[in-house]
Amino acid sequence: MLDVPEQVAVRMAKLARLQEEGRDPFRHTRYDRSHLAAEIAERFDELDGQMVRVCGRIMRMNEVGKLCFADLVDGSGKIQAVARADHLPEASFRQFMDLDLGDIVGIQGEVFRTRRGEISVRIDEWVLLAKALRPMPEKWHGLQDVEKRFRQRYLDLLANPEVRETLRKRSAMVAAGRRFLDERGFIEVETPVLQPLYGGAAARPFTTHHNTLDIDLYLRIAPELYLKRLVVGNLERVYEVARCFRNEGISPRHNPEFTQIEAYWAYANYEDVMGLTEGLICAMAEAVNGSLTFVRNGVEIDLTPPWRRLPLLEALKEETGVDFASLQTDEEAREACGGLALGDVSEATLAQLLDRAFDHYIQERTDQPTFVTDYPVAISPLAKRCNHDPTLAQRFEPVIAREELGNAFSELNDPLDQRRRFEEQAVARQAGDEEAHPLDEDFIRALEYGLPPTGGLGVGIDRLLMILRDTDNLRETIYFPLLRPE
Repeated sequence: MLDVPEQVAVRMAKLARLQEEGRDPFRHTRYDRSHLAAEIAERFDELDGQMVRVCGRIMRMNEVGKLCFADLVDGSGKIQAVARADHLPEASFRQFMDLDLGDIVGIQGEVFRTRRGEISVRIDEWVLLAKALRPMPEKWHGLQDVEKRFRQRYLDLLANPEVRETLRKRSAMVAAGRRFLDERGFIEVETPVLQPLYGGAAARPFTTHHNTLDIDLYLRIAPELYLKRLVVGNLERVYEVARCFRNEGISPRHNPEFTQIEAYWAYANYEDVMGLTEGLICAMAEAVNGSLTFVRNGVEIDLTPPWRRLPLLEALKEETGVDFASLQTDEEAREACGGLALGDVSEATLAQLLDRAFDHYIQERTDQPTFVTDYPVAISPLAKRCNHDPTLAQRFEPVIAREELGNAFSELNDPLDQRRRFEEQAVARQAGDEEAHPLDEDFIRALEYGLPPTGGLGVGIDRLLMILRDTDNLRETIYFPLLRPE
């Protein structure tokens, strides 16, 4: 026999005995269930005294004389099942008492309410559908070890109902986002995850290799450039619920694999997209919380539109005294930012210092929903220039509850300007910036056929759910977050 823990060995011995007796639980392929646990509670007045068939996992057992009370948990919740020695055949009652926590059973019986008022099912017949060979975590008192929770997510879901609820809310939130965009004439599309050239964001990609074609490919960091190709092809309103991959660090706010909704809207600009963003996030928030208000880190957040607009460079000048608009070189930026709380600035670039200043002086001080607008063109290579100042881009980022939740532009549709910006990014790449955009000749060719004025938006699903559920760890919102190997 394998070297296994004592409790596992005991359960395996029980399984062997069951199989020898011809009662192998794993022979069952289905169970004809009539009701969910929550449904019985909700419809008790109608179902009282009726026969039902329920199934699920035994998560509590308590023997009181010739009675055995068990909590049966399914995907909807739990219902109490009651086995009576004077009601079941002796062998059936004894075998039920021999069940282990975690075993999966099907039960047929009558709905009733106990003397203590608990809605229950009196067992007439039952069958073991699957044997749990490992004990449940901490006897159903909850799984607390954070590393184990994320590594063995199935145990986390079994032991912590609030985790199941968060992930159900995730599904409802994405469905609400889809519904919101569908109702406004957007169509859902799919773009390549494996790409010969990555783009659409400032990030390092994961690289893989296609053996037949003998070429390197990249997991997409964003679907943006492909979605805009579709707009060129006269699909005027498109969106994608996109899995994206960025070869970056892991932290409570970052996971290398994440989900975002990206949408592109022909003949609209970033002002139009601000309204779209307000509506989209509000629709998803209501799906999670049933309201446009929620509490995050003790602060009540109100998503009711319209949201505040805050020009980035004006806000930074007011908060720091540094006029980033006047800075031309990295050296000037280091000198100007030397007295700010931005860490070691000795090797930082102008773009990096601007990003740090945004994080510390804007994002970390912004609770109520705000559109931070008008970023420098130098750090916005895919956005159209502002008419009032060609050094600024028609770009915004929504910030809510001190979290940056997305990115949006009036999309750059001038192929000549786009080529110049890609070439500037190539210079930055040669200087060591691994996150600079590569030059995508096919995308420029698409622009040369004509991209109408277009507004684009990307919203991070994982991070939005994180703030709506008031959790401080992005991994709480992801079914299977990436972890170091055991």
